[in-house]
Amino acid sequence: MSGGIDSTLAAYLACEAVGCDNVFGITLPSATTPAEDKIHGIEVAQRLGIQYKEIGIDSILNEYLSTTQLPEDNLSIGNLKARIRMTIIYYFANQKNYLVCGTGNKSEILIGYFTKHGDGACDMEPIGDLYKTEVYRLSEFLNIQDEIIKKPPRAGLWANQTDEDEIGMSYNLLDKILYLYTEKDMENTQIAEKLEISADDVDMIIEKIARSEHKSKVPEFPKKTTL
Repeated sequence: MSGGIDSTLAAYLACEAVGCDNVFGITLPSATTPAEDKIHGIEVAQRLGIQYKEIGIDSILNEYLSTTQLPEDNLSIGNLKARIRMTIIYYFANQKNYLVCGTGNKSEILIGYFTKHGDGACDMEPIGDLYKTEVYRLSEFLNIQDEIIKKPPRAGLWANQTDEDEIGMSYNLLDKILYLYTEKDMENTQIAEKLEISADDVDMIIEKIARSEHKSKVPEFPKKTTL
């Protein structure tokens, strides 16, 4: 329950599917989590009437960093935070005999904008076939509070981080490129011409798709041969 639109919508859909009595939420803030995101995560849990727990992850993160003593960088630490959160969530799932509800949308899954074995680890993806722009529309239909819908998407993995800055374009443009490329099988030059954008922008997204394929596949293994 990060306080963002994806986890909020996933929580609403989980309650719709199995009833709020069967949904458990966890907020896992760190020092770089914006204060309003932490507040929104708790508010959503309370509004839905689900059980929830808040656990700060900084002490666990600092133990990792002090143990490994490697040079620190935003990406590595951000991925580590996501994987710490995953292990805590799965611990609670094991204890409660629950399944873990993912929060990935189609836009982010296609370009690999998630942490492998982190927020990408789950047992189901209720919004996994919704582009980010569709997530917004469904959230509006379900009357999710405006302050969650309107704030900039961000993972809070480091200070001043926003999703669109990392991706390199707005979700509105990203979704148009993804739709034309993955569903209409259009070539990069055709997409660029249709959307009146640079072919480099289209190539950047196509490259993200190709480079992240490993995140959504079973790990490769050599096949034995029979004589």
